[in-house]
Amino acid sequence: MPSIDARHLTRRFGAITAVNDLSLSVDKREIFGFLGPNGAGKTTTLRLLTGVLTPDEGTIQIAGIDLRSDPLAAKRCMGIIPENSTVYSDLSALQNLVLAGRLYGMPPVERERRAKSLLNDLGLADRAREKVRNFSKGMRQRVSIGCAVIHEPEVLLLDEPTSGLDVQSRRLVVAMIRRMHDQGSTIFLTTHNIDEANALCTRIGIINRGTLAATGRPEILKQTFDTTRSVEVSFTTMVGPEWFSHPSVLRVEPMGDKYRVFSRDPDDLVKSIVNNAVRDGLVIASLNTRGPSLEEAFLAITGES
Repeated sequence: MPSIDARHLTRRFGAITAVNDLSLSVDKREIFGFLGPNGAGKTTTLRLLTGVLTPDEGTIQIAGIDLRSDPLAAKRCMGIIPENSTVYSDLSALQNLVLAGRLYGMPPVERERRAKSLLNDLGLADRAREKVRNFSKGMRQRVSIGCAVIHEPEVLLLDEPTSGLDVQSRRLVVAMIRRMHDQGSTIFLTTHNIDEANALCTRIGIINRGTLAATGRPEILKQTFDTTRSVEVSFTTMVGPEWFSHPSVLRVEPMGDKYRVFSRDPDDLVKSIVNNAVRDGLVIASLNTRGPSLEEAFLAITGES
């Protein structure tokens, strides 16, 4: 039984159809990434899955529980992390987590123990009794995550959880996502960060104009939409793009002090680059072969340029 099972979801706002006959299924213990351009319907879909919005058409089951007929039971299975933190500024970090545990029906001793453990994992143990009003955005987001996972939910839904965070907070958030997954939670993650999705997700869905345009493992999506490979090379002395003249070269793209050279035959191209560098007395600073990227697949699917 999938942890999330949505069938034929449609949601309209006046004349605008934000989500159009969308169906998706997320298996237990998956980390499912949900990507799309701005205005594609990501946030609307997440609000439908969490019960914030009611679909005009379609059904949703969370951990086998129908969200419309038994919303309280379904929501008890969830942990929800919105893009903007919703913690209480006049409460301390510890009080926020303990309150969340109470709302989820946890026993007093257990919620206190779990709250302190989470604050330690999130790097906030030394600020546990300080009011959240004094926290940075990244620290507030960490408290928000603690509130969402204190009851160890079966399904964790996150909306752009690392958007705008500092490096330390981003690493702690990603570490907590991985920890919850390792402990058995199913993760549903909306994000604009394609590199993050590629690194974290076991499967990805791409929404475009309210419709699910593609789903699959990141590596499969890459291979489907771009079969060419490329060579990324840098020399200690700059050369022009015309230097990369070779029958297999499709195009040459400058990337700072490097060039990315797309080719039908990267093996032959690498040999040519090395031989020509020796011929011209050039010193290679770096040389890497690259496969198609998830970003290229995303652009191909959504028609973006």
